[in-house]
Amino acid sequence: MLPMPSAQQLRYLVSLAELRHFGRAAKACAVTQSTLSAGILALERQMDVQLLDREVGKKVVFTPLGDRVVCQARHALEALQGVLDMAVASREPMSGLLRLGVIPTIGPFVMPTLVARLPRQYPRLNLSLSEDLTHNVMEKLARGRLDLVLLAMPCDCADSETLPLWRDPFMLVMPRAHPFARLDVVPVADLAHERMILLEDGHCLREQTLAMCRQAGGWSSGPADETQCAVTSLFTLVEMVAAGMGLALLPQLAVESPLMDWTRLTVRPVSGAQAWRTIGLAWRPRSPRMADFHAIAPLFVPDSIPQANSLL
Repeated sequence: MLPMPSAQQLRYLVSLAELRHFGRAAKACAVTQSTLSAGILALERQMDVQLLDREVGKKVVFTPLGDRVVCQARHALEALQGVLDMAVASREPMSGLLRLGVIPTIGPFVMPTLVARLPRQYPRLNLSLSEDLTHNVMEKLARGRLDLVLLAMPCDCADSETLPLWRDPFMLVMPRAHPFARLDVVPVADLAHERMILLEDGHCLREQTLAMCRQAGGWSSGPADETQCAVTSLFTLVEMVAAGMGLALLPQLAVESPLMDWTRLTVRPVSGAQAWRTIGLAWRPRSPRMADFHAIAPLFVPDSIPQANSLL
């Protein structure tokens, strides 16, 4: 019977697969490069298989079997971490490190309140924050690098358990002199010929906005439509609207923040589509800290959220 790989060997292997560089992988594992290389070589000899293709020069290339072993190694490390999390959760509920991921179109508007609330109510919880695009935080969650994610739905989170918190309506942002400012509510279909400012690819807010407008017949073409413009941040988006370069759909969270320049801008609700996104939490299925996540969920909801929009 072959000896079982050690957790450390699996960590070496997974780190190398993710970073594709021996030096950076060794640093991530807090060991020397020679220690990491020797650990992976020992694993290959131990299992009598070749995991790395060493005929391609300095590049890190895994064999087909190596790729499959890396996948299983990730699952094994997640399971081991789950054992530790279960022990900690049973011994000291609401304590220890909580690694939270959040997306950029939510974080700036929710995190200040959460960071103030959490230590007062749960002083034994140590919060670590990671802000990134939805795809990236969900990948980190799946790989065990995050415990919990605050995100906007709908999204690709079928492999996670989710808890909806509240609905965040979309508002149309425009210069104060725009003709739409005379309307109480703007039909989404009326935006078909407007120049729209969107976030760039990778932001779920971009996809949610496009889906909402297509649902109402506002845009029939794809994201490359010349009537649209992509930017990297909500701050740039608002500045471009204020400069008269187009209109934008923003979530209520952003509209009610200092981001808005009310001397140059105004907002109107929109109709004709599902004009909101759902803010919620996501975690790995069967997480031993699920009870903790449900307990702290109300702390994520800002006081400004109307009761009618709450889903808790």
